Amino acid sequence: MVRKSVTMGCLFVVLAVVYLLVWPVPIDPVAWTPPHDPGYTGAFSLNRALTAMETFSLGGGYGPEDVAVDEGGRIYVPTHGGNILRLAPDGSNPEVWATTGGRPLGIDFDNRGNLVVADGFLGLLSVDPTGRVTPLATVADGVPIRFADDVDVALDGKIYFSDASTKFGAQERGGTFEASVLDLIEHGGHGRLLVFDPQTQKATTLVRGLNFANGVAVSHDQTYVLVNETGSYRVIRYWLKGPNQGQSEPFIEGLPAFPDNISTGLDDRFWIAMVTPRNPLLDRLAPFPFLRKVVQRIPTFLHPKPVVHGHVIAVNTQGEVVENLQDPDGTFPMTTGVIETADCLYIGSLVAPALGRLDKKKISFTTLE
Repeated sequence: MVRKSVTMGCLFVVLAVVYLLVWPVPIDPVAWTPPHDPGYTGAFSLNRALTAMETFSLGGGYGPEDVAVDEGGRIYVPTHGGNILRLAPDGSNPEVWATTGGRPLGIDFDNRGNLVVADGFLGLLSVDPTGRVTPLATVADGVPIRFADDVDVALDGKIYFSDASTKFGAQERGGTFEASVLDLIEHGGHGRLLVFDPQTQKATTLVRGLNFANGVAVSHDQTYVLVNETGSYRVIRYWLKGPNQGQSEPFIEGLPAFPDNISTGLDDRFWIAMVTPRNPLLDRLAPFPFLRKVVQRIPTFLHPKPVVHGHVIAVNTQGEVVENLQDPDGTFPMTTGVIETADCLYIGSLVAPALGRLDKKKISFTTLE
């Protein structure tokens, strides 16, 4: 009996080892070297400035990934389940304004009052003032848009948006979070920055090879567009005009967390929301593709969980950090988007059942002085 038990135990161990070594996984990891992690020091020093914000209930909805405000001050947020909610200017009376049927993520108003939506399941959409949804683009240069993520509309009407991963589609992989994890672990450069031209009604590729292309923001002077490269902890600048037109370069690198959305703020600021701090284990495994495959074979419930730490920063046009607002206790978890108005910051979240709003008078823009 003892011998049989030992034999069965050995067989189990052998099968487990074989499983961890050879079982097929959807990722084909690429070796890379992460930038130095500055941690929460220097320009990113810990503080609790975000804890001063108020929150507005979404009436049962959750996950307000991004925020947009119309000319009347009404607030719009996309949520899980495919709904876009509209709130009164004071944050009250959340109502379902439109439904895409997918997973709306980034949103921005165009010059005609339509809300342009990057839908993780359905591509690029437009929602007119009555809430009617119209598809704009599902393909760019013959390649399906499988994970439209964020969007920003330029003054000339062109729509710049990201396709986070051409390999790991959000709908096909069971959701945006599930697909993003696969893309981040693989680090295969499947993301791209796209532009949709309303005149030609076509989407084309501006930048390829990004590791999870995420937030998008057109510069104040309309000469370049920024795109967050979440998997590489940095922001990339693509030049639209000038001597470097058509070229891309790093704008800010070595962030202490995964950058999510980015937006064009006031006074030459760009706001970056960081969804969760960097994972030391993921960084240590970066040079070892085989080990990342092994980790992928481990049951999901044993995988490291994202750390809950609210964090948004503002950078100037030189890519220097000028504001650093945090909630290290995670009372408003997994910050994904920031929109600045004259009076406040609206802050989105991947999972929260509420929208955040921070009165700018409460921070006085002194966190780095």
